[in-house]
Amino acid sequence: MKASLECLTDRAAAEDLLDVAYAIADSPFGPLLLATTPRGLVKVSLPDYDPDETLQDLAARISPRVLEAPARLDEVQRQLDRYFEGRLREFDLPLDWQLSKGFRRRALRAIDRIPYGRTRSYTQIAASAGNERAVRAAGTACGANPIPIVVPCHRVLRSGGALGGYGGGLPMKKALLEMEGVLERRPG
Repeated sequence: MKASLECLTDRAAAEDLLDVAYAIADSPFGPLLLATTPRGLVKVSLPDYDPDETLQDLAARISPRVLEAPARLDEVQRQLDRYFEGRLREFDLPLDWQLSKGFRRRALRAIDRIPYGRTRSYTQIAASAGNERAVRAAGTACGANPIPIVVPCHRVLRSGGALGGYGGGLPMKKALLEMEGVLERRPG
């Protein structure tokens, strides 16, 4: 059965019928749904998201031609594995930004430039995106980030240094920041 699925995937790609390829990948936090288009990585769904909802959303917003094609996401999975092992500090993946527009896209591009082990405030992200008063909109951009972890919205904190929110939950945000050395690991 797996061989026939690979043949179907290869045939769909050869006939230019595959617009969105996806795979489910393991992570220390649970399964991630990864999706790519010919332009690049378009979606990383965190473990607390419903994969069926994510696939329906991708079909509605990008194309109904969505197919499970894990081989197309091997490099994404490899880089995520290295990141979670502490051996990768900067992702080198093409990104497809089509799921965000306007200020949100500018904010996400600013977030994408935050170096490993560093943080920025929502205020700094708003300013980098062109509107220093749009602090709430910067927070909304973080919450709507279609490519979390790779576009590191976990590195955005409140001005006073409080964690703020995170789509994967605060324990995941805290763990990612601890892994990057931003927060001190606490026993227990």
